Amino acid sequence: MLYPMSESTMNDDATLSESALIDGEVVRELADIPAVEVISRAAVMLMSSAAEKLGLGEADPSASPHLDLDEARRVITALAGLVTASVEYLGPHAGPIREGLQSLQRAFRESSEYPDAPGAGPGEKYTGPVY
Repeated sequence: MLYPMSESTMNDDATLSESALIDGEVVRELADIPAVEVISRAAVMLMSSAAEKLGLGEADPSASPHLDLDEARRVITALAGLVTASVEYLGPHAGPIREGLQSLQRAFRESSEYPDAPGAGPGEKYTGPVY
């Protein structure tokens, strides 16, 4: 399976020899991508999705046409599970990813008309209470 490469990875000569050019985009075999990169990219995708579903891409999140707290809860919980299960493999990426997760959990609480009790919010069964 081919996977798009990040621009920072495109400069690595070893990686370029294992990549292909399809429709003008550099791609490489998924099997050749290190696990930490796959996990990090998945976490970033989940973070981005949660942020959109919380309306954080808008000046006024409560007026966002994408605001969907039910969907945000699901994505944040999935992110919390991924981070908790893979934190030992993330190395220096673990801290920023955890901080991003906690920020999303706080934003969810702030966006909720009736906030969950600490420990009952999205993903908190995996991360512990977020205040």
